[in-house]
Amino acid sequence: MTSQASFITEVFRIGPLVITNTVVVTWGIMLALTAAAWAATRRMGVSPGLWQVVVEGIVAAIEDAIRAVLPDHYRQVMPFIATLWIFIAVANLASLVPGLRSPTGDLSLTAGLAVLVFLAVHWFGIRIHGLKSYLRHYLQPNPILLPFHLVGEISRTVALAVRLFGNIFSLQMAALLVLLVAGFLAPVPVLMLHIIEAVVQAYIFGMLTLIFVAGAIQSQQLKGRL
Repeated sequence: MTSQASFITEVFRIGPLVITNTVVVTWGIMLALTAAAWAATRRMGVSPGLWQVVVEGIVAAIEDAIRAVLPDHYRQVMPFIATLWIFIAVANLASLVPGLRSPTGDLSLTAGLAVLVFLAVHWFGIRIHGLKSYLRHYLQPNPILLPFHLVGEISRTVALAVRLFGNIFSLQMAALLVLLVAGFLAPVPVLMLHIIEAVVQAYIFGMLTLIFVAGAIQSQQLKGRL
């Protein structure tokens, strides 16, 4: 973890609480996205301008992807999945700004996102099917499988956190090594690789989350039909 620590620096302290660059960049991204969402929806009209067309295109693409997996409940999960997708994509691309590091290259952030996904999966399952009905599926097809279901829930949460952290951290390290070796002779290929990989990793994280939520919802629907 020594190499990871080199990317994480202390910015300031509030008493015993250490505020790192990961926290500062994360909150900066959250504020920027909030301001962008406000600006994008402030003057929406029947005859859209370029900015409105871009925003509506992004929202429509995300909605279509969610509807393809959860056609009956896409409206309920759309705000969470869309926010997660957009935040992770922007966070992954943050290191393109000189002086910033992608906060998703910090295991503490990706672990927090994975815990959030873990809680959201159960929240949607309970909200749609009720607590008793949702918890009952952990005892199917046999109560003896309960420990295996619990291990599976924990392991996929850990895998979700480590997958995103590992890919973004290794991407930053690879870009740094290339720039150290080649200087500024190969900035464009490195830049394109970074953009593509950042978007792909955000898409994978969002799709895995969507699949986990769909599994919690549709498994109950399937049992209800049997």
